[in-house]
Amino acid sequence: MKHEAIAASLNSRGNASQGGELAEGLTITEHEAEQVERANASSAPPVVFVHGLWLLPSSWDRWVTLFEEAGYVALTPGWPDDPETVFQAREHPEVFAGKGIGEIADYEEAVIRRLKRKPVIIGHSFGGLLTMILAGRGLAAASVAISPAPFRGVLPLPIPTLRTASVALRNPANWNRAVPLSYEQFRYSFANVVGEDEAKELYLGYSVPGAGEPLFQAASANLNPWSEAQVDSTNPDRGPMLIVSADSDHTVPWAIANAAYEKQKRNQGVTEIVKMPGRGHSLTIDAGWRDVAEKVLGFVGRFTTITARIA
Repeated sequence: MKHEAIAASLNSRGNASQGGELAEGLTITEHEAEQVERANASSAPPVVFVHGLWLLPSSWDRWVTLFEEAGYVALTPGWPDDPETVFQAREHPEVFAGKGIGEIADYEEAVIRRLKRKPVIIGHSFGGLLTMILAGRGLAAASVAISPAPFRGVLPLPIPTLRTASVALRNPANWNRAVPLSYEQFRYSFANVVGEDEAKELYLGYSVPGAGEPLFQAASANLNPWSEAQVDSTNPDRGPMLIVSADSDHTVPWAIANAAYEKQKRNQGVTEIVKMPGRGHSLTIDAGWRDVAEKVLGFVGRFTTITARIA
């Protein structure tokens, strides 16, 4: 497996005020360290892609090619203990268990803090929520949250979202388990707007078990003042942010994305939202991925002259 276990304890995980200190003490994998070294040796602006639940870093492979052809240097850090391949992930689902939002965010920060320049951060689904958390910690030159999972203060919970989350939430024991999606669940949650043949290809090529804990954390965020699903949307160092919504998304419908935008637009930085027509939650991996990527590329291209270093 590509990813090793985190070496440091995370007893205070999720505390944004301590995030930098925690991140400095974490061990990242050799593969991620190589990506950081490559980015630091390049004069190109770095862009960090953060994957979401039920996916792996390889879900960004085509985006990496597009962005590097456009002049960026890309990094695709995993979540703690991510396997390298979909096959390995399905063979060893237990490695995903017990990973919470705070621990994952601190791990992503540990990678980012090794960069010499603030990167653009782009994330999808729970990766979109992680992107907002990291931007709120002042770690992004610009950020893009695609179909972002909800955080504390985002109130709408549409029925399709609850149906997707119920895969884990229906059994409290799933908090500490890895929860896979059946093909039918993936079809509803991710691939509801693509054809049957493409949906099967996406399921076989991308879908892996996901940690149950983040789903419980997001679902209970508005009931828990100490929730790890919290975002500092007022930090003046947050940087420009784009939120991308898919108009037919069952997992993160427009109501959730727009509520996140309403919170984020109070920031003094640029905050924009765009709705992609005829798209579902698979918008970053399905046949229409390039339309989304080019929209994102156009946004970040307005801010890639930023050369500020991470404080």
